[in-house]
Amino acid sequence: QVQLVESGGGLVQAGGSLRLSCAASGSIFSINGMGWYRQAPGKQRELVATITSGGYTNYADSVKGRFTISRDNAKNTVYLQMNSLKPEDTAVYYCNADGRIGLMSPFDSWGQGTQVTVSS
Repeated sequence: QVQLVESGGGLVQAGGSLRLSCAASGSIFSINGMGWYRQAPGKQRELVATITSGGYTNYADSVKGRFTISRDNAKNTVYLQMNSLKPEDTAVYYCNADGRIGLMSPFDSWGQGTQVTVSS
């Protein structure tokens, strides 16, 4: 089993910043991709940003230039630095990671989610 624990959410005014963290733990052999997704009330979960083990990043158009994803492979941790936040960024943010528990045992795990609320 692989557990993902997120932290760093909260309430911030428009234009402010927050930094989310997500640490993976368990019997991890390797982690491939890590990423952040979000789900606003009444909407489907959507991709925010992803990062590969080699550091290749991908962002949703709505957050490009404002959000930065990074990871610390030694700590099995992924971060999301969110700047210039807008009310439309309000959502529950979920961490995701995929990889292997053993050589033949893949995993694809989600965190429990952390609330980000941006007031206007």
